[in-house]
Amino acid sequence: MNLHLEDAATTAEDIDRQLIDAEADSVPPPVPPAAGSGLARVILGASLVLIAFNLRPVFSSASALLPEIRSTLQLSPLGASLLTTLPVVCLGLFSPIAPRLAQRIGSERTLLAVLLLLALGTALRGLSSIPLLFLGTALAGACIAVGNVLLPGLVKRDFAERTASMTGLYTMALCGGAAAAAGLSIPVAQAFGGSLNAALAIWAVPAVIVGLIWLPQAMSVDRAGRRTGFRVEGLWRDRLAWQVTLFMGLQSALAYCVFGWLVPILRERGLDGVTAGAIVSMSVMVQSAACIVAPQIAVRGKDQRLIHVVLCALAVIALLGLLFAPLSTAWFWAVLQGVGQGGLIAVAMTAIVLRSPDAHVAAHLSGMAQCVGYLLAAIGPLIVGLIQSWTGSFQASAVLFVLLGVGAAINGWGAGRALHVGARTVKLDDPTRA
Repeated sequence: MNLHLEDAATTAEDIDRQLIDAEADSVPPPVPPAAGSGLARVILGASLVLIAFNLRPVFSSASALLPEIRSTLQLSPLGASLLTTLPVVCLGLFSPIAPRLAQRIGSERTLLAVLLLLALGTALRGLSSIPLLFLGTALAGACIAVGNVLLPGLVKRDFAERTASMTGLYTMALCGGAAAAAGLSIPVAQAFGGSLNAALAIWAVPAVIVGLIWLPQAMSVDRAGRRTGFRVEGLWRDRLAWQVTLFMGLQSALAYCVFGWLVPILRERGLDGVTAGAIVSMSVMVQSAACIVAPQIAVRGKDQRLIHVVLCALAVIALLGLLFAPLSTAWFWAVLQGVGQGGLIAVAMTAIVLRSPDAHVAAHLSGMAQCVGYLLAAIGPLIVGLIQSWTGSFQASAVLFVLLGVGAAINGWGAGRALHVGARTVKLDDPTRA
C-alpha cells in the first residue's frame, strides 16, 4: 500500500539530501575523499562538469548530419531510424550495470573507462563504415548509460554542501554538450572540406581530453571491493513505481525524438542545415535553464500533478508548432519546446526522489525508471523514422507526439501524487528475514 507523505511541502533541500547514489547499497558506505586544497576541489568539480558535457554529443551530432550520413553511406530509411534509436536502447540496457561496476572498481575508475571507451566509440563512427557506425554508436550509448547513473552519486558524495549548485552545473553541461554538437557539427564538416568523417569523429577529442584530466583522480583512489548490504522489496509490483517509470519513459521518448529528428524535420521544411542546427542548439540550451527552475517550482506545491501535465502540454504544442507553423516562428516554438522538455526531464528525475521513502529505494527506483523508461523511449525516434520512410514526410509524426504527450501526462498525473511507493529496504543480514 502506498504511504502518504507526512509533509507534502517537500523542500529542495530534502531532494538534495536524497540524491540518487549508485553506491547506496554498498557496505561499508563510500567515504568522501580528503578535503584537499581549494584548487583540487575546483579541478574535481570542473572534471565532473566536463564529463557531463561529453554524455550527449553522440545523439545530436548524428541528428544534425543525418541527411549527409544517409547519402554518403547509402543508409536506408530503416537504418537511419535504427541509428537514432540504438543509443537510447543502450541507455536502458546498460544503466543497471553501473552500480555493480561502481561497487567493484569504484565510481572514479568506472568513469575513466567510460570516457576512454566513449572516445573510442565516437571515433569509430567516423570511419566510413556502416558496421563501425553502428558498433561505435552502441559502445558510446553503453558508456553514456553508465555515466548517467554515476554522476549524481559522485556529486552527492564529494560536494554534499554544494549539491544544488553542482547538480545545476552538470545538468547545464549535459545540455551544453547536446547543443554544441547540434549547432557545430555541420560547420565542422564544412571547415574540413565537407568531411562527414571529421564531423562525426571530432567529438571523441573532448572525451580524450577530459579522460586525461580525470586520470589522476581515478588513479589516486584506493578502492576496496564492496558488497551489497540491502535489498529493496515490492518495487516492481507497485503501481506508483510504474507510473513514475512510464512518466520517465514517455517524456524521454519525446526528448529523444527532438535529439534524433528535429534537425532533419526543420531541414525537410526548407531550412538550411546550419540554421536548423542553431535552432535546435538554442532549444537545448533553454532546456538547461528549465532543468534548474522546474524542480524548484515543483517541490513547493502540495503535489506535482499540475506541473507535470502543463509541461507535457507545452512540449507537445511546441513540437506541433515546429512541424506546422510558419518557419518565421520556429525560434519561438523552439524556445517553448525547450521550456517544456527541459522542465519534464527535471521533474521526472525529481519524482523519483519525492516518491521514494529512503535513499535505497530511490536508487532502485532510479534503476527501474531508467532501464524500462529508456527502453520505452527508444520506440519514439524509431517510429518517427519509420513514419518518414512510409509517408515521405514527418508531418504524420504529429500523431505520435500527441500520443506520447497524453501518455506522459496521464502517468505524470499519477506520479505527481503526494505518495510514497510501497517498497521497503531490507538488510540482507536482518535476522527477521527467512
